[in-house]
Amino acid sequence: MRKWSLVLTVVMSLLILAACGQKKYEPVAINEEVDICVVCNMQVKDDAFATQLTTKDGKNYKFDDIGCMNEWKTTNGTDQIGMDYVRDYNDKSWVEFSKASYVYDETLRTPMAYGVVSFKDQAAAEAFVKEQGLGTVLSAEELASHEWKQNKDMMNMDMPGGEDHMKEHSSEEGTSSEEMDM
Repeated sequence: MRKWSLVLTVVMSLLILAACGQKKYEPVAINEEVDICVVCNMQVKDDAFATQLTTKDGKNYKFDDIGCMNEWKTTNGTDQIGMDYVRDYNDKSWVEFSKASYVYDETLRTPMAYGVVSFKDQAAAEAFVKEQGLGTVLSAEELASHEWKQNKDMMNMDMPGGEDHMKEHSSEEGTSSEEMDM
């Protein structure tokens, strides 16, 4: 009986130590009434374009477009990121950034006109390209060397005061519209 008690105690101790050693990061729900993109200060919609990351110290940042999340990473680095998530374009489920596949085309409409859409796997991304007849499928690694440019023409489309929206976004960052393409 003592032998089983000792074995059980050792097993339980190992399980507790293993659980304590791993910090688990989970995506948090989007609240459209209060969530604002930390880069462009626009409302984060609970849609296929929302992204988020959680730092190792537990701080969560939400973005309305994957391009804004990339801008945050460029400014702040990636060393302190515990996990980052994108949404699958088709079913809006959260997917780890590194495991997702992406489609880029400058004519794809995204909230901040970066033209990048995320998918939970490569097959879904390829199906989207085939269906739309445009776009390039990229992995997370390939996305790291992607040239992040906003399509000014897309930013002005279907938006009341589209020109003003571009100026507002530029002035918030202290840059002119021309500098945003660099």
